[in-house]
Amino acid sequence: MSLRDLVVENVRSIRRAEITLHARRNLIWGPNGSGKTSLLEAMFLLGRGRSFRTRNSERLIQQGQSQLLAFGRLDTTPERAVGVQISKSDGTVAKLDGQFVRSLTELSQAFAVQVIDPGIHRLVEEGGNRRRKWIDWLVFHVEPGFIENWTAYTRALKQRNAALRHQPDQVPFWDAELLRFGLQLDSVRRSVVSRLDPYWTSLAPRLVGLDLELTYAQGWPQDVTLADALAQSADRDRLKGVTHAGPHRADIRLRQDGRMARDTLSRGQQKLAAIAMTLAPLRLIQDTTGIAPTLLLDDPEAELDAQRLSGFIKEVEQLNCQLVFTALHQTALFGSPESVFHVEHGAVRPV
Repeated sequence: MSLRDLVVENVRSIRRAEITLHARRNLIWGPNGSGKTSLLEAMFLLGRGRSFRTRNSERLIQQGQSQLLAFGRLDTTPERAVGVQISKSDGTVAKLDGQFVRSLTELSQAFAVQVIDPGIHRLVEEGGNRRRKWIDWLVFHVEPGFIENWTAYTRALKQRNAALRHQPDQVPFWDAELLRFGLQLDSVRRSVVSRLDPYWTSLAPRLVGLDLELTYAQGWPQDVTLADALAQSADRDRLKGVTHAGPHRADIRLRQDGRMARDTLSRGQQKLAAIAMTLAPLRLIQDTTGIAPTLLLDDPEAELDAQRLSGFIKEVEQLNCQLVFTALHQTALFGSPESVFHVEHGAVRPV
């Protein structure tokens, strides 16, 4: 599953670009601010429906324009087409094979894409929301039917929160729905984290040089059931108008010698730990499904010394996946790239 053709319109500094990518190694090089990362954002849009740099998708739209477009053809049998349009008036809409998707999560299963950028350390440093997205993206790919369960839980959660604020008598009904789908959601996440553990315990020491424990926290106290947790937080839920217990509060805990990794690791070590958290799931996906995800690397040489960079390169090379990486100059960082593109002032040309 690789991206073959990419068409970009009005994405940041790029007015329009059309490129054909190779299924293996692709280099995009040029000076800072030229538009290299914008191309990666467009590729990420096709698999996620959002950017990896900003939560506000409208910021991707080129100044003076009202909308942007990213369109791609996937090298699959049969061939698949995916397109994402973001406009200031209508928000984000996406199509797969010419049909509008019901949810942007459908893009993830059509095009498996992951990114490692200079801000990757936030996966370790920041709150649980980013790590929940991280684990759910993995689960989407290794557990068929997860999207339906995740969507049903999310819908039940929204309805319960609305009932807490406006129709308190309806809360018990949505409690039952939350329990039904929430316990399924928790079970499958827990199973996938367990399956990931051998990959993590093997990879993390090689990249970070430390033994780091990665565990799943379910989103309510470990010593009570979800039903009891909902009952215990009922008064607080009604007061605040939101649900405080459930899989939507789950997290992935990263510890070193029993202490939270974000409190003990340096910024460079956090970055390496986050890189390991990115690469380990890709290996699990490959071994489980046979899918080779596309990996985007934005300036992989940034902030890594020569030794750590060498170890990182070795791990990436073992993935055997489509690789698209940026650099300030032409480089053979991952061996001689099959396709090379130069970007300057928003103009993209093959080399």
